[in-house]
Amino acid sequence: MKNTAFTSLLWQEWRLIASDRWLAALLGGLPLVMFLLVWAIFSSGTGRDLPIGVVDLDNSALSRTLVRYYDATPTLAIRTFDDVDNASASLNSAKTYATVVIPHDFEKATKRGENPNVTAFYNSQYILIGKLVNSAINQAQRTFSALVATQSEMLHGTTVATQAAGLSVPLRFQLVPLFNAGTNYAQFLVSAIVPALWQITLVASGMLSMALTDKRIGLETYFNDAVAKKLTVKVLGIALPLWLLGIGFATGMHWGLGWPMNGDWAILLTAQWLMVLAGLAVGALLYVGSRDAVRAMSLVAGFTAPAFAFMGVSFPAGEMPFLAQCWRAMLPVSHYITLQIGQFNYGATLQQSMPALLALASFSLIWLLIGLKMKRLSTNTAHIQSVDASPSEVAS
Repeated sequence: MKNTAFTSLLWQEWRLIASDRWLAALLGGLPLVMFLLVWAIFSSGTGRDLPIGVVDLDNSALSRTLVRYYDATPTLAIRTFDDVDNASASLNSAKTYATVVIPHDFEKATKRGENPNVTAFYNSQYILIGKLVNSAINQAQRTFSALVATQSEMLHGTTVATQAAGLSVPLRFQLVPLFNAGTNYAQFLVSAIVPALWQITLVASGMLSMALTDKRIGLETYFNDAVAKKLTVKVLGIALPLWLLGIGFATGMHWGLGWPMNGDWAILLTAQWLMVLAGLAVGALLYVGSRDAVRAMSLVAGFTAPAFAFMGVSFPAGEMPFLAQCWRAMLPVSHYITLQIGQFNYGATLQQSMPALLALASFSLIWLLIGLKMKRLSTNTAHIQSVDASPSEVAS
């Protein structure tokens, strides 16, 4: 391919992308559909009416009051069972997310001043649901306990309700969430799931772009001269629409969904650009290293699919074992999500964001390796062609 103008090469790259429906979909409608689908799944924002089973073995006025306290919590929906076995079977089949057992003689023991044990079992395999159910049960239980203690103080001579409440609960604490004050799990999950899906799009696009050029033109033919310029064209041709997608995701979360942005947009958009370059570099490297689209796509899936678990959002990164932290460091999205959370929630400064920015920028060094690989391919091809041409020249 002869040396042509930069803009002409860029238009050729976009026409090549448009000719492949899968690559064109990755740069346009498909990521938007995934974003809308993820948001629709978690759009309710908070858990409501999560079913739990209650086994009231006492069936007294006080135990029924406790059940009403559970039912009054917006998070919970009560299903009563006659025995523990049926309630356990419902919990094991995921029809309910917890089982609360109120013991025999619950009211009598409470009136005698004893501390009867109300046992609650919940399924912690559903991490988010388990936390919501556990928190709601504890909140209802504490409120009920404070009521019982207040009534007990009033029965022992304290006639002022506020004084009785002060004696029953002498120490009070106030929990004030600094971030995500409404405990909106959509804000927590969607803002992390979307970058993870975005990384899959980036890496797959980088791989498919190189595979498409290799199939239609041939890497040796395309990079036979002006390797740096043509590689820059290929990167920009696919990076610009993917960067615009990232900008659309961030602005949609902030202005469309009303989620906070306490940081600097310039820092966030720079991080997104570096994230795009990093993801494309990894994808291109996976194809160049194998020259097999099927094998490279398998490597893309293996590299990107488990990214959400290593991002440090659902599980603290500092508590991960050493090998998991090494794998996390190899994922561009793990550095990006640190920076995104810092900008969205904490308003992190440029100095605080610099480690994540440098980590993302370091992935761009992969493009140097790819450029050297393309240079070597074109050199070897030219050498082979010259060797093949020499016998005919001698014969002539």
